[in-house]
Amino acid sequence: MQAILYDNFREPLRIESVPDPIPSPQGVVLRVEANGLCRSDWHGWMGHDPDITPPHVPGHELAGVIVDKGANVSRWEVGDRVTLPFVGGCGHCEECLSGNHQVCDNQFQPGFTHWGAFAQFVAIEYADINLVRLPDEMDFVTAASLGCRFSTAFRAIVAQGKVGGGEFVAIHGCGGVGLSAIMIAHALGANVIGIDINPQQLKLAKALGAVATIDATKVKNPVEAIRDYSQGGVQVSVDALGSPTTCFNSVSSLRKRGKHIQVGLMVGDHKHPRIPMDKVVAHELEIYGSHGMQAYEYPRMLDMIKRGVLQPEKLIGRTISLRQAVEELPKMESYHGVGVTVVDQFE
Repeated sequence: MQAILYDNFREPLRIESVPDPIPSPQGVVLRVEANGLCRSDWHGWMGHDPDITPPHVPGHELAGVIVDKGANVSRWEVGDRVTLPFVGGCGHCEECLSGNHQVCDNQFQPGFTHWGAFAQFVAIEYADINLVRLPDEMDFVTAASLGCRFSTAFRAIVAQGKVGGGEFVAIHGCGGVGLSAIMIAHALGANVIGIDINPQQLKLAKALGAVATIDATKVKNPVEAIRDYSQGGVQVSVDALGSPTTCFNSVSSLRKRGKHIQVGLMVGDHKHPRIPMDKVVAHELEIYGSHGMQAYEYPRMLDMIKRGVLQPEKLIGRTISLRQAVEELPKMESYHGVGVTVVDQFE
């Protein structure tokens, strides 16, 4: 099969012919129909993820069709159209038994712990626990956009933030995760404020339901602007980018007893950012991490999509080929496009 491969971190990627994957007894092999281009793939290529050992095939936001399965897989058949969360649970560790597959002790992450889906085929572990059947009406490109950014944002807003109607919510960073969070929070009736440095992203944030946007390159003090607009601070604030500045601003923009949700990865030199801990204590603020979403939680999200309450297809900016992804992936740190980019051509 054809796949994107790199031999060492930060070295050029290339299209390579590699052996087709074989399913494990509890796994399946998918023919990849679509795979999102995500900043997390850039972090992996940079060497920020300890689970990756080159040579490596990246790619973790995928949707496809089962073409082979292991002897112990009971819930799925060849020909099924599926997607999956970017974090897969083993099903038998303490965290999985408590329902928290997203922080599994033995987690499977395509594109990180194992070779990923910037390829024609990909092997998926723990299939019975982690695969999600696609609705007949959902296309593969939209489905691929769910596996990391949209589902992560859904859990951050719904399960971790417990966002309710009438609340003020700030989203710091209007990339794929941030725009997803804006759409989801708006659907729940929140007053959403989007913060970014890209005017095009802010324009899309407005179209997806943000009641206000802040261009951090033009506003001297974004935190003050957020607090002014929300009349004292927001109830929930999400760092959807993952930088020392957005993390600090997110915590600082909360009103008393508000919640900060960290979704954007904090890695490398950024993994120990400054936090205004004096305000955390004095204002009884809550700080949460959010890392993916369990497969069994997908039905609520898919139902909202089916009913048109959520429209993730609006987040798709463009589709590209596997060969184009070789050039695009290293640029993700300085990506200035609008919306989510998805690979849907693998020949």
